[in-house]
Amino acid sequence: MATKSADPKASRVPASPPLKPEEMELLRKREEQVSLESELTERELRTTNLRAELGAFERRYLHLVGTRYAELDEYKAQLAEKLAAEQPDNERAQRAAREARARASDTKSGAGEKAEHEPRAFKASPEMKRLYRDVAKRIHPDLTSDREDRATRQQLMARANEAYEQGNETGLAKILTEYESSPEAFRGEGPGAELVRVIRRISQVRGRLAEIEAESQALLRSDLYQLRLRVDEASQDGRDVLKEMAAKTDQQIAEAKRRLAEGAP
Repeated sequence: MATKSADPKASRVPASPPLKPEEMELLRKREEQVSLESELTERELRTTNLRAELGAFERRYLHLVGTRYAELDEYKAQLAEKLAAEQPDNERAQRAAREARARASDTKSGAGEKAEHEPRAFKASPEMKRLYRDVAKRIHPDLTSDREDRATRQQLMARANEAYEQGNETGLAKILTEYESSPEAFRGEGPGAELVRVIRRISQVRGRLAEIEAESQALLRSDLYQLRLRVDEASQDGRDVLKEMAAKTDQQIAEAKRRLAEGAP
């Protein structure tokens, strides 16, 4: 018994219709968007990490050295004021006393209150960095063109940065969950409108990348960063520059106290 041959037309898979020009452009732009957003996430992480490290370093500096400088400048101001009181007609002595007091006030204001314990250095765990990347990829405000959504993302991103700097992994995870379950996380799709949104998002991401680059360069050029470099380099030789600075300042404070007690100028 002869069998029927299969109809080649019946087994043929229907060909997909060719993509329209705007659909092809949308695919290209989406690829560009993904690449830029990935770069943005990494740059945000590096800048936030640098900011956190410098903040922790500054707190340690103020704890070990800054408060001592404030104390030293206070004694110097008292010495200058004592000399000015002994020479009321000496305008140079009066001016020196005013300048010393202003410098002491500025130093005290910048140093703040001395903490009971030495602040810890900042070092993010791999899990913290992974969480931050996830948050930045999902909720960064520069990844949306919707005004209300952007405002929500800005608030959440500020909280995320604060949580990161505090080493709060639970807080970071909570922020991501909070946004994922929010109404703003849902967005409708449409080929024409989506192309416009993607183009705008690309523009926003490029703008943010430029801002991050400027901020990073400013941090790297700062006196605080240069001091940290010195401290890090010295630590490789077993030296603690901040403690050395603190010890030297303690000697100067002791000398200033002695002079003040003896009434020496």
